[in-house]
Amino acid sequence: MRSLADDIQERGLLQPIVLDPQGGLLDGRGRLKACEIAAVEPAFVTYNGSDPSGYVLSVNLRRRNITKGQAAMISAKARSESEHQPSSDSEHTARSVSEQTGISLGRVSQANTVLQHAPDLVEAVINGAMGLDEAYTTARENKAKANSAEVQLARLREEDPELADRVVQGELTLAGARAERTERIEEDKRQRRVATRLLDEVVPPLAQTRGTRTFSRYDPAYASGAPVTRETIAHAMTALAEMDQVWQERDLP
Repeated sequence: MRSLADDIQERGLLQPIVLDPQGGLLDGRGRLKACEIAAVEPAFVTYNGSDPSGYVLSVNLRRRNITKGQAAMISAKARSESEHQPSSDSEHTARSVSEQTGISLGRVSQANTVLQHAPDLVEAVINGAMGLDEAYTTARENKAKANSAEVQLARLREEDPELADRVVQGELTLAGARAERTERIEEDKRQRRVATRLLDEVVPPLAQTRGTRTFSRYDPAYASGAPVTRETIAHAMTALAEMDQVWQERDLP
């Protein structure tokens, strides 16, 4: 950095710093820092293309003296950003990046793991402050911790405190609690489907009788089920009022 700053002070900034249309830094972080050290006003240009991530990938991979680990990290990050897909889809992303850049599949897979489980180390790898192998080791440790029983129990406590308490008390294993949690969710879905189907069958026909002579033509002799009484009507009005309140609370149309 000191050498770059001296060169810029002597010959000026030969390659301007590249910004995206929003003013974010795309390329030239090191040159910008060197300009600050050299007390030289930096020159900026704006990238107006349609693929800023691809531009960053191309520029960075053309740098000399970068390691395979840096290249893999740069490539994986650029692909993840350009496709707006989670790095957890590591197999597909790694193979795609490997084919396009010639970097080994194993190195890109390691970079994807760092992206997902140790994102705070990505820039350190790209800048050369940390090797990809070291960052990958940390990322694997983070991944293991995320899957640990302690973390799973904490997650269960957020979702269902009662089940978490039963695990702590030894009444359930963690796996058993997760299974019961899944069963509860499925049962809730089933009840929601039944309730929705019932309301879909009852409410629209009732709404269609508004403004018609249906009410005045009602005859208990032709009732196919339980006859409608004034008490039934009162209960229906109460139910519709409650339904309207729930719809308002849920901001449903």
